[in-house]
Amino acid sequence: MRKGSIAARLFWLSLAWLVVALVATAFLLAALYSRALDRSLSEALNFNLETLVARTLENGAPEAPGLSAADPRFTRPASGWYWQITDEVGLPLNLSNSLIGSVMPRISGPFNDRNARTGIAIDDFDTRIRMIERKVTIGDQELIYAVAGNLDEIATLTGQFRGQTLVVLGAVGAMLAIMSAIVARVALRPVQKLSKAIENVRSGGARRVEGDFPSELVPLADELNELLRANTEIVERARNQVGNLAHGLKTPLAVLRNEAAGREEEFAGVVRGEVEKMNSQVKTYLDRAQMSARTAVIGQKADTGEVIERLVRVMEKIHSDRDIGLELPVDGAPWFRGEESDLEEMVGNLLDNACKWSKSSVAIIVEQTRVSGQKKVLIAINDDGRGLNETEMKAVLRRGVRLDEKTPGSGLGLDIVKELVDVYGGTLSLHPSPQGGLEVRLVLPVAGV
Repeated sequence: MRKGSIAARLFWLSLAWLVVALVATAFLLAALYSRALDRSLSEALNFNLETLVARTLENGAPEAPGLSAADPRFTRPASGWYWQITDEVGLPLNLSNSLIGSVMPRISGPFNDRNARTGIAIDDFDTRIRMIERKVTIGDQELIYAVAGNLDEIATLTGQFRGQTLVVLGAVGAMLAIMSAIVARVALRPVQKLSKAIENVRSGGARRVEGDFPSELVPLADELNELLRANTEIVERARNQVGNLAHGLKTPLAVLRNEAAGREEEFAGVVRGEVEKMNSQVKTYLDRAQMSARTAVIGQKADTGEVIERLVRVMEKIHSDRDIGLELPVDGAPWFRGEESDLEEMVGNLLDNACKWSKSSVAIIVEQTRVSGQKKVLIAINDDGRGLNETEMKAVLRRGVRLDEKTPGSGLGLDIVKELVDVYGGTLSLHPSPQGGLEVRLVLPVAGV
């Protein structure tokens, strides 16, 4: 999963919640288990106390030898399990074998309505014990029966249970985390499908977002298609307005030019000069507007290999004395994302320039490359002419600059190419050619087939 993706966020959020929930569950179960053990301990102590009372009645006296509780743990020294019978003033009358060599701790507090009290104490071996004391009258003698159970055993058992619970719940959590990751992937698959459909439109593979999407994504797909339709209408309207503007400006400028042409005074010369400047500016910005309108239409693409092969055939007829070689990838040239006419304009200008300046041959290489991690189509045109130095390479890209006035042309070819390249977000660069002349590299956006 990619960092920052919705799937990753869902996974980490689910994982964090699982960790908190399962750890809390483990400690809750451990607390319930500890409470159950403590309740069981209290019941066991009450049972053994009642057993002692019953056996005292059987033997006739609390001092009778052999008196014992039901649980054998009361016979093991320092076990934390003790019993003791005292008179009303607290003098021991009988005690368990586990108390031999030690003293039974005492608890304080009033007896309840059942003549019993309970508490927690520490024995001589630093063991926490739960004690229950009860007053019992046998004959005319009031006796105090005290029994104690080991609380540290409960703490140990609770700790072991908690550790085992964490291991089991950890395994369950791992399985749930894997399931959460799978669910996130499956649930977000329609989003990936929609993303691919949008990319297909952007790269020119389709004109609309097509596909079967869940009900939550259908409104988004519909809105995207409506946006594409509105964008197409806006671009078409802009094209029409550009054309109307062009026709609207041509007539007044033509009238001014004609009126000034028939006059010889200085003012007429100024008008002619300014009209030519206006014509040039209008043409430049109208061309740019038209190019921007064309490239604003989403979904246009062109077969680079087919377009360049067609241009090569044309140039072979125009420049029959030049050897024009074309090298395309074995698996087919990458497609250009944009208008086919714009690709013809760019490559045609560059190829025509190369033929004009070459001595005998021109080589064209088309391949796919990567720029900043993105796929691009690279078109390199090499000639064997005299080439350009660094200063000339910078100057030749300026509008109207011509290094050789004898060669036919307006000097606007490279500038037109550069403007189109800028519109498409590509790059145009000049380099020394391996053939000894000039190499022109054109990098343009690539489209999906």
